[in-house]
Amino acid sequence: MIDDIFRYEDEIKNRIGEKRFQHTLRVKDTAIKLARIYSVDEEKAEIAGFLHDCAKIRDIELLKQKSAEYGLNIEGELEKAPQVIHAYLGSILAQKLYNVCDKDTLNAIKYHTTGRENMSDLEKIIFLADSTEPMRNFEGVDKLRELSVKDLDMAMYYSLNNTIKMLADKNVYIVIDSIKARNFYREMVY
Repeated sequence: MIDDIFRYEDEIKNRIGEKRFQHTLRVKDTAIKLARIYSVDEEKAEIAGFLHDCAKIRDIELLKQKSAEYGLNIEGELEKAPQVIHAYLGSILAQKLYNVCDKDTLNAIKYHTTGRENMSDLEKIIFLADSTEPMRNFEGVDKLRELSVKDLDMAMYYSLNNTIKMLADKNVYIVIDSIKARNFYREMVY
């Protein structure tokens, strides 16, 4: 399965650009490392990491066009939070273009930006790999990297708290899944 996915490397690179593609490779590698630590299927982590941003189209109009083309309804929350559309569309592309059928892998792609309540370990790993890949540089990233190799739930709580604070400071719409996830992981760790 993994060899089949990598044959789409050029297609994905053309869609998302070289810089984003390099990020994708770093997320894939980080996801594999976390999967080893937490005894999660490494191939699923590799596939989800490699495809997590496969729909990260910078041109918002083209992103909306591709969403319509693949049947993703972006009314409601997605319309208010366009920065998360690529994750939902990416899950659809992974299934329709790259023949990924595993529900856990598809959910890991779909929820890698928002999180959600009661995520699988694979979903948490992709969410955290996206934030902790080696080139990420934001306040708190070193602590998040430490937490991600010690306790997935605590790392999720810490990451969601930071993300929600950052989005609130930017006066950006925060999707309900992120708020529910933050509260869910708060209850898990306290």
